Amino acid sequence: MRNSEKIGISPFNFLCVVILFLAGSLLASAEQEKRVAVILEVNDAIGPATSDYIQRGLGKAADKGAVVVILRLDTPGGLDTAMRDINRAIIASPVPVIVYVSPSGSRAASAGTYMLYASHIAAMSPATSLGAATPVQIGGVPDMKPPILPKQDKEDDGEEGQDKAEGSAEKEPAPAMGDTMTKKIVNDAVAYIRSMAEMRGRNADWAERAVREAASLSSDEALKQNVIDIIATDTNDLLTKVNGWQVNINGQDVILETSDLAIETIEPDWRNELLSVITNPNIAYILMLLGVYGLFFEMANPGYVLPGVIGGISMLLALYALQVLPVNYAGLALMILGIIFMVGELFAPSFGALGIGGIIAFVMGSVILFDTEGSEIQVAIPIIVAVSTVSSIFFLIVLRMVFAAHNKPVVSGVDEMLGSIGQVLEDFEKSGHIHIHGETWQVQSQSPFRSGDQVRVVAIDGLILSVEPVKEGAT
Repeated sequence: MRNSEKIGISPFNFLCVVILFLAGSLLASAEQEKRVAVILEVNDAIGPATSDYIQRGLGKAADKGAVVVILRLDTPGGLDTAMRDINRAIIASPVPVIVYVSPSGSRAASAGTYMLYASHIAAMSPATSLGAATPVQIGGVPDMKPPILPKQDKEDDGEEGQDKAEGSAEKEPAPAMGDTMTKKIVNDAVAYIRSMAEMRGRNADWAERAVREAASLSSDEALKQNVIDIIATDTNDLLTKVNGWQVNINGQDVILETSDLAIETIEPDWRNELLSVITNPNIAYILMLLGVYGLFFEMANPGYVLPGVIGGISMLLALYALQVLPVNYAGLALMILGIIFMVGELFAPSFGALGIGGIIAFVMGSVILFDTEGSEIQVAIPIIVAVSTVSSIFFLIVLRMVFAAHNKPVVSGVDEMLGSIGQVLEDFEKSGHIHIHGETWQVQSQSPFRSGDQVRVVAIDGLILSVEPVKEGAT
């Protein structure tokens, strides 16, 4: 062995290392420079779950460095609070947001119209519609479902009058707004939608009419009247048409480069799915009942644990859902009062007065709990009927048991002892002992008795019975 032998890397191995290093660098660079368009899809009423999904989706799009976010929208409307949260997120988004009413046959009614106006680019598919954005106050919370308002007698002149004629094809008449609170809500909504229209350079006058008159437009008319920016047949067509557009992102003008973008759809995660489930009015209604009955049975039978655990969890989830839903508090109060009456029937039987009154209050409260005038945010009537029927049957059974117990002969206590017949155990004149109901009792009497005689109990004084002879033939 030579002492001068050196250990080195062969040229071939060195070349392999260099190639692997370059390949890894190229892959990392390609991954970093991947250009994507993120798609969010909303196909239901706007509510807390929708707001959470869109806000989290915009955050994920920003983290991915997306070029643009496309919000595919098909909604009948929804809650004012949820819509405003969404619009704030869209306006503050560092990624351009395109609200795209799609596919054909979809609509951006009510709250959806506000979202279109808030978007950086408003787009629609052919044969879609928007509008009917008049707010309605429900249970103290403005809901974006429009009432039907009357046609105005006064006609506008010039282009505004022409716009009205073109845009009122889908407008329906309705009663005038005379209530002060309604006017305040509508004026606030008008100021809100006009501010967004002016920010995005869209038709603010028609936006005001959509709020005040519940006016609606088709996609073609919306494009003509500068309510939207683009009509596109599909997502690829949309990306092609917006390529090169300039949008303002948080005060800075940005040129969109949307050619050759990879499309990535962000689906709702488990958190959003859970929020969507518990904020469903039917689920919230059932959770509240499970919570009330679970806690009641746990308090009535301490130590069972399971009813209390289920009731506590259900009640907390229901309280959260009711907090974010447009609850009519009169309906909620009637439901709670009805439940209290029905539970009171169990502890203080009133032979039906509390139970029947409770069922009536419970049903009335359930019907108006989400008084939304045709909105999707309401408890299904079949569920109300089923729950009310089950509760009625339960309390009818309880009432029957109460009546049966009231009419049943006494089988224990002082009342049961009176009139009972016992046997004398020993001869006595005024005081002695008898055997009755398997027990030995001290008795007193004005008549003498012999052992084995039959006597009847006529009174009780503490632990001493007063007896009399049993006449022959009596039992």
